[in-house]
Amino acid sequence: MRKESSKATPLMQQYYSIKEKYPEGTLFLFRVGDFYETFDRDAHILHKVTNIKLTKRSNGAAAAVPLAGFPYHALDLYLPKLVKAGYRVAVCDQVGTPKKGQEVVARSVTELVTPGVTYDDQLLEKTKNNYLASLHIGDKEIGIALLDLSTGEFLVSQGSPTHITKLLHSLSPAEVIFNKREAKQCEPMLDQAYHYYMMEEWVYELSYAYKRLNDHFGTVSLKGFGVEKLKEGIIAAGAILRYLEETEHHHLHHITRLARIPEERYVWLDKFTTRSLELLQPQQEGGAALAEVLDATVTPMGARRLRKWIILPLKEIAIIKRRLDMVALLVEDRATADYLRTHLRPIGDIERLTSKAASRRINPKEMNVLKRALAHLQQIRTYLQASPHSALRALQEQLHECLGLLQKISDTLAEDPPLQLSQRGIIKKGFSAELDHLRSLAFEGNLQLQQIRDKESKVTGISSLKIGYNKVFGYYLEVTHTHKERVPDHWIRKQTLVNAERYITPALKIYEEQILAAQEQMILLEQQLYQKLVQEVAHFVPQMQQNAKLLSYLDCYQSFAQLAIKHHYVRPTLDHGYAIKIEEA
Repeated sequence: MRKESSKATPLMQQYYSIKEKYPEGTLFLFRVGDFYETFDRDAHILHKVTNIKLTKRSNGAAAAVPLAGFPYHALDLYLPKLVKAGYRVAVCDQVGTPKKGQEVVARSVTELVTPGVTYDDQLLEKTKNNYLASLHIGDKEIGIALLDLSTGEFLVSQGSPTHITKLLHSLSPAEVIFNKREAKQCEPMLDQAYHYYMMEEWVYELSYAYKRLNDHFGTVSLKGFGVEKLKEGIIAAGAILRYLEETEHHHLHHITRLARIPEERYVWLDKFTTRSLELLQPQQEGGAALAEVLDATVTPMGARRLRKWIILPLKEIAIIKRRLDMVALLVEDRATADYLRTHLRPIGDIERLTSKAASRRINPKEMNVLKRALAHLQQIRTYLQASPHSALRALQEQLHECLGLLQKISDTLAEDPPLQLSQRGIIKKGFSAELDHLRSLAFEGNLQLQQIRDKESKVTGISSLKIGYNKVFGYYLEVTHTHKERVPDHWIRKQTLVNAERYITPALKIYEEQILAAQEQMILLEQQLYQKLVQEVAHFVPQMQQNAKLLSYLDCYQSFAQLAIKHHYVRPTLDHGYAIKIEEA
């Protein structure tokens, strides 16, 4: 609800003007200088969730407005707390500098973070997918779509209320959206722990959803994805794309395909079965769930894959046997299993790093991690290529080498880049002649300063002349009171100390302007070169996603092999019969 009045300050008028464009209940973090501030109800929420002290801001002649805020660099600390508490948080940043005659700096929402829509590592569990689910109630069946924005995985299905409820429980979405008109039908299927959001009715229309999906994927139909007949699922999927637009997520190049969840392939478990079998969580304190017992993976992708395999048991014997074949192969060939484990571990989470690159959110440190991952990927490919096992050679052929990308990152990125894009030292020395020249101007100026000091000392005869710098008036010459009579008339006195006086000269000011201009241009150029590198990485999204998928399989296979060796597990023999025969257990 807008509280703006004619008596509100220009800043508060701007705040209310932007906030009213977003749904009621959205919590606003409003950038003011070096702080993110919250007002009114939002300030009370921030205080409740984080214990940040409440204060008040004078809102012109109007009543005082409750205020709570924190330094901008603490965003990564407080934002996750708010989202985990179930709030939709809009980050409203300054997007310009004040112009002459302008009362307030321009601001706009740069991101709207919700439990199901985030790239924030502090909001994501490494071993679990972070799904946003969308539901649509059809005449006969219910449609569902699930998107993990952090990986680009986009799934769709439809079926009975029982099937959809089991699917929701199995994949445990972080957030659920649905048509506000269908709230009474959707809410009974949702666990109380789910965060949910109701969308406008017009979003859940087949023609809108179909066009929205085709526009995103650059297709004329959805037949190629095998979902053409899933009308209710398509509607649910289209609503997800609309939700991403509403939450200011516009770089979605990592969402490359829509996949059907084959109901016939899996055993669908209800929450009572999952709980009783302790698949994901133990029933008693100090216990161990099956997922914990079986997880010897060394990458986040592998851990997420294993979790899915546990919660979605296969019914197709052919696929189960292929998995067992790979595990048996690595049990017999322990050298390969150990090699894979050694080189998978440093690869990290290339699946989510690829998504960050596609969405322009990868920082220089993460880019360096991606470079390391690509280097270890090459070693795995080379090793598998020489393997005597045809199954491993076949898998290697599906891995993309991405050598060009590795070379590009290696040539461009500094060996130990900083975390923030606003910091210098991102780009490798020698990559850009222009950047190297600016760095020389900005950081190798001690010699020029010394030359200026020596020249002035010689001209004036002041042997004790010193040169210094402060933020108030820049570079200065310092002269003790003993020699102040020798100071030339064209020197400008800026500060008087107990034992000395400080002056500036035209030569110093020219040099200072050159340094400051070089530093500003240097940072801007580094940012431009880095963003160009990020765009290069984004071109490799499909290949990198394929690699992440295959590496997650390899990680699960080596994990099973390690456990089988350690605990002397025996491969089971499977058939279509109903008998369970256990020998020497």
